[in-house]
Amino acid sequence: MTWAEVIREFITLVVVIDPIGSLPVFYFATASLPVALHWKFAARAVLVAWIVLMLFLVGGQILLEAIGLRFGSFQIAGGIVLFLFAMTMIFGESKPDREIAEAGRDDLSGAVFPLAMPSIASPGAMLAIVVLTDNHANPVADQVVTAGLLTLVLLLTLGLLLLGAKLKPYLGNTGASVISRVMGIILATVAVDAVLVGLDAVGALTLDAAGQN
Repeated sequence: MTWAEVIREFITLVVVIDPIGSLPVFYFATASLPVALHWKFAARAVLVAWIVLMLFLVGGQILLEAIGLRFGSFQIAGGIVLFLFAMTMIFGESKPDREIAEAGRDDLSGAVFPLAMPSIASPGAMLAIVVLTDNHANPVADQVVTAGLLTLVLLLTLGLLLLGAKLKPYLGNTGASVISRVMGIILATVAVDAVLVGLDAVGALTLDAAGQN
């Protein structure tokens, strides 16, 4: 994996996980908790998100192939879904507003829902991690790099959550919403690229099948 590919995957993961966009959800979900418990709340949320995304990284493609689906087709479908997800980030209700409306704030259960899922381990992140770790195109070493990048982004998310109280006066819901929409534009570009890669993969398989016949 080249450095350009590493940087591209890192940016993709930052965009789909959207650490800054999760801050307002964290603020609301911890509003009734003692400050001393905020670190535990953040750590639990990030740990749950890491487990969920690692499960998709390790077993997502295996499950697809077990039910007879071509990975190229999944890349196309995943790209389309990521593009629609990006459109909701750009034009729809903002991520903080949408997920705060679903949040409960009575105990640490909010660390799992809505903070770990769907705020950190969002559907877009689950799809992206499978697309980034194509078992046929990427050797195990490259997939380990992707796993490391995922862990790094989640550690960055944890750090931002732990610094949440200090960042709140400067960021607020409006700032997080603006950043989330900018990331939506980047994600839309990544989604289109995933569709093009999937089309190439399906086209290559079709040509191979035609050649064999």
